[in-house]
Amino acid sequence: MAYNKQKLNKRQDEILAILAKKSPFSTSQMLKKISIVFGSVSRITLVRDLNELLGLNFISKSGKGRSVRYSLSDHYRLIEPINVEKYFALGEDQRIGKEKFNFEIFSLLGDFFTEAEKKQLAELNKKYRNNLQKFSTEMAAKEFERLIIELSWKSSQIEGNTYTLLETEVLIREHQEANGHKKEEAVMILNHKKALDYIMKNQKTFRQISVSKIEDIHNLLTSGLGISKNLRKRPVGIVGTKYKPLDNQFQIKEALEKTCELVNREKNPFAKALLLSIMIAYIQPFEDGNKRTSRMISNAALLARNICPLSYRSVDEVEYKKAVILFYEKNNLSYFKQLLIEQFEFAVKNYFSA
Repeated sequence: MAYNKQKLNKRQDEILAILAKKSPFSTSQMLKKISIVFGSVSRITLVRDLNELLGLNFISKSGKGRSVRYSLSDHYRLIEPINVEKYFALGEDQRIGKEKFNFEIFSLLGDFFTEAEKKQLAELNKKYRNNLQKFSTEMAAKEFERLIIELSWKSSQIEGNTYTLLETEVLIREHQEANGHKKEEAVMILNHKKALDYIMKNQKTFRQISVSKIEDIHNLLTSGLGISKNLRKRPVGIVGTKYKPLDNQFQIKEALEKTCELVNREKNPFAKALLLSIMIAYIQPFEDGNKRTSRMISNAALLARNICPLSYRSVDEVEYKKAVILFYEKNNLSYFKQLLIEQFEFAVKNYFSA
């Protein structure tokens, strides 16, 4: 799902595999490597393959004439499929990845959905809109309430909350806290509902994203939990990775502002949601509550455009965290994008389905 493999033939897949192991390569060097695998391959055929990969922005080209060399592009590294199980078979200290914030990331992000993926997402959302039209106002409100309950539960569970889905339903609908749980867990869940209610009432506000709007959602999500409401002033560590987010308040604000600019320039609404989801988690602008905020603000960007929000109900929280860590350490979006597409498909099929 990380990119449309149907566009690539076996030779092109092999070219990418060769460049992933070692690069740059000249045309002659690549021809020798490819011929070992596929037998006699003409230079014209190889050049055609290379030009198609250049057109997809999967590889880059440097030099002229006989000095031309090919390498994997930064864009391809962003969406390159990664064997997640193999990668995480190594502990955090054994994995080779980035340990600091990559300031070049803003120039790399964009155009990470293939045409096939864009078509799939558009068709799914068309189905959602058609289904929604068949619901009465009362029925739609009840269905949104169900989604809010399940999103509040799952988003909290990802953060370690131990409430069950049924306990969350009772808490939200009947304001009855479950026995055997900390008070803070109930507060976390109810804060999700407050944030989602606010987003639902102010949907069009989120057609444009700003730092202040992100802060507003964070404030709603962390109210009463003893978490600072301002941008972070001190370093934070993240469990399970050697990656260390920015520790300078001015750089944090700048990175958040650049993220908002990038999101507001982006035309594809699903790309907007993905950018908000991953970049807020990457920047970690707040003392706590960053991933919660990223999920809520990305849903706000979808709802602002009449797109079905994600409840994340079926996502495995461990796999979700792996997808985020892959971006931290490799600046790779392939697995996170796969999960987002899967969760959007789940949402359309499970909510407002006529």
